Formats: sequence, structure tokens, C-alpha cells
Amino acid sequence: MMSAQFDALKLDNQLCFPLYAAAKSVTQKYKPYLDEIGLTYTQYIVMMVLWECGKATVGELGARLYLDSGTLTPLLKKLEQKGSISRERSEKDERIVNITLTAKGLDLRGAAADIPAKIAGCIPLTPDDALQLYTLLYKILR
Repeated sequence: MMSAQFDALKLDNQLCFPLYAAAKSVTQKYKPYLDEIGLTYTQYIVMMVLWECGKATVGELGARLYLDSGTLTPLLKKLEQKGSISRERSEKDERIVNITLTAKGLDLRGAAADIPAKIAGCIPLTPDDALQLYTLLYKILR
């Protein structure tokens, strides 16, 4: 008979696994919609912050999205190459890189506007369930 110590290592007893698998599943649901507008999921969440704020520093984006600069820098370079954002070093502090939406990046918002509703239709949660899950996930993140 296995001891309780080994049960702690059983995959079905882990909170991390369904969180990981659900996040992966939900992110995959975005792919066909994001392919239509030429964004990856990570580029999309960066653009959502910029659509909300208009501009941000790399540090602010990293803090808001839980991403490090090693992940953000190549992603931001690609968005800049596509003409969606501009990147400029701060005149006051060269270490700070300011990210600003371009007109093309702002126009992309209209193309993305229906994605949240499409995703909501793919996820089998009631609005109350979704709110409860959202609240619990942010409790973990805090």
C-alpha cells in the first residue's frame, strides 16, 4: 500500500496541473482568431495593455503581464517591425524604453474587438463561474 507521502505526488492531486492545462487550452482557443489579425497571444496581451493605456514602459508592461524583459524585448521588436508600436529610449533615463501605439496599432484594436466574445463562447462557464474563477486566479497572482 502506498503511503500518503506518495499521494502528494499524484498528478491528480496537484493544483498546478489543471491550472497549467486550462491556461494552455484557453490560450490555444485564441490562436485562430489571432492568426487572422497577425498576432501571437503574447503580442495580443501586450497590445491590450497599450490599447488601454496608449503607452507604457517595458518595465510597466513586464509588471502588468508578469513577463520579463528577455521575453518582452524580441516580442516588442516584432510588433515594431509590423508597424504596430514604436519604441524609444527615455531622454531622462536611457535604461527606460517607452512603448507607444502607432496609428496601425490603434487600428488593430478594431480588428480584435470581437475576440473576447468569441472566446467567451468557447469556454463552458456561466458568467458567475467566470467571475469566481477570475477572482480566485487573481487571488493566487497577488
